[in-house]
Amino acid sequence: MDEKMQTGTMVNNYDEAVKLIEELGILPLASLIPDYPSLESVTPQTSWHSDTEQDPWKWRVRFPAEGKAAYGKFMKKKAVLVSPDWFPLVFNALRLGPSAEACYRDGLLSQAAWELYRLIEIEQGIDTRALRERAFMKAKEDKKAFDQAVVELQDALFIVISGVQAKVNADGEKNGWNSTAYETTTHEPKRDRRKQIIAGGIPCRAYPQVAGEMQRQSAGVFRKNIPCMSKAGNSFPALFLPIRPNCR
Repeated sequence: MDEKMQTGTMVNNYDEAVKLIEELGILPLASLIPDYPSLESVTPQTSWHSDTEQDPWKWRVRFPAEGKAAYGKFMKKKAVLVSPDWFPLVFNALRLGPSAEACYRDGLLSQAAWELYRLIEIEQGIDTRALRERAFMKAKEDKKAFDQAVVELQDALFIVISGVQAKVNADGEKNGWNSTAYETTTHEPKRDRRKQIIAGGIPCRAYPQVAGEMQRQSAGVFRKNIPCMSKAGNSFPALFLPIRPNCR
């Protein structure tokens, strides 16, 4: 099925993309879930990497920077955008365990990932350049291990991409490429609403395709039970129920 036909929507600017993320809850950056849209599929291909206000590649880091969506490689180690209302659901369904420390202690998280997590926890919003320097992984031969550890932490739902930071020279002038910045999942900047992870109270609604994908990734079982509430008029897709044992 054509993904553009799935939503009947073409997105031409940032504000329209924000509205679509709010409507869908979960929006992969590129094709990921069968018969389900992605940011790539609902935007004109000519807009990508155009370095204009209509460039979706620039939007991807603007969403988290403005608190419009969480962004990271959360599903199949692929980039996904998740709305603030939906993030608690995704976090509780797909996170690797109760904490990064517990997972490292149990052998579920690599040492490299654990060491990077501790650095990010100390310096929220740290960018890639600084993180590699703090972790003593600036050497060219360390780049692969660094990249794998960062993806491992995102896939485990322990860190998110918080935006980008510009490289500047001694005079404060931009000098080089922007660098991706990270923060821990449970860090709560004022712009964000991720404290719902703890508070609960999550809308129980999902497209069956997303629910099925989350069910497959989490082996059909929530790693932590969470409370939920339904909104008037929202139905519970049958495929969604097996992974939401507390939904009523």
